[in-house]
Amino acid sequence: MQVAVAYADPVQQVWLRIEVPEDATLEQAIIQSGLLRQFPEIDLTERQVGIFGKLAKLDAPLKPGDRVEIYRPIIADPATVPRRQMADDDDDD
Repeated sequence: MQVAVAYADPVQQVWLRIEVPEDATLEQAIIQSGLLRQFPEIDLTERQVGIFGKLAKLDAPLKPGDRVEIYRPIIADPATVPRRQMADDDDDD
């Protein structure tokens, strides 16, 4: 079956369509995609992963067409970003 595996670092985004066995898990798809070799900083014991934007465990079974995602740690509190952007806009006056 065909699934997609997606990962984005601060410099680039990677989106791969790969063929996996019918009984493949999320972890198997990530390994098969080659992203762990391409981005050695990815540690699946520390990173969160998901399917179509919803957190999932590495042993989650996949369905045809699923999009497997590897998430980066959040480096800014999302609740403060709009406030920071508004403060930056005020500086332009």
